[in-house]
Amino acid sequence: MSTTATTTMNGSVRKVLGGPALADLHHAWGLLHVIAFIAASDLRARYRRSVLGPFWMTLGTAAGTLGLGLVWSELLRMERASFVPSLTCGLILWQLLSGCILESTTTYWRQAALIRNISMPLSMPPIQMVLKHLINFAHNLPVLLAVVLMFDVPVTRYTLLALPCLLLVAANLLWLALLLSMLGARFRDLEYVLGAAMPLLMFLSPVFYRPDYLPFSAEFIWFNPFSHLIELMRYPLLGAAPPGFVVLTNALLCLGGWILTLWLFNAKRNRIAYWL
Repeated sequence: MSTTATTTMNGSVRKVLGGPALADLHHAWGLLHVIAFIAASDLRARYRRSVLGPFWMTLGTAAGTLGLGLVWSELLRMERASFVPSLTCGLILWQLLSGCILESTTTYWRQAALIRNISMPLSMPPIQMVLKHLINFAHNLPVLLAVVLMFDVPVTRYTLLALPCLLLVAANLLWLALLLSMLGARFRDLEYVLGAAMPLLMFLSPVFYRPDYLPFSAEFIWFNPFSHLIELMRYPLLGAAPPGFVVLTNALLCLGGWILTLWLFNAKRNRIAYWL
């Protein structure tokens, strides 16, 4: 690599790391307790005066798992003991991914009044939104626990990898939420484009099936980034170690996504309030 190219690359890295984006994220990290309180309050407000509260999500996931498990196991001619646990993981993970992605496009619009009138880290609303959906994910875990006990899914030492894998997925969701929040603030049509695309992406992603269930098209499934995000978590939740290429792909997505998002955040941060 030439000296000029190296100098240019180093300058670009310093520009990304030395801009206001990291300072904004550091400020938001210091307010993490406030963000967690707001995220929890948002959920409590949504289910105020209901009998089960957020556990209505748990009940809905349980009903979906039961109904889809019975139907799709027959369609795919799969043993329910292996299919239903896989389906349960796919459903709760897709709810996490799709919820974050769809809500990201309107995150800044919903917080427009606060952003215009209060000095606050602009990374705070996307972090709050991702944290809220992680809480939703935690409310769905009892369904998975019931399925694990019912179908005697093995719990091994690889199950402990679920937590670090979840942290990697959350890191990917965070840069994606921040990126889509900025793009959604600038381009309002993005909300409707993603709203129309996500149902199709659900069937193109291994939610109801595993990539190895469809050997004739398994290689194409892995071109879908959602496949790597879902399988990274599904393997340890089912007691197996995730493949190395899945971990590597998620790590590269995280690195490349954060570089792109920090660069764009540095360039457009001061314009976000004017877009709202």
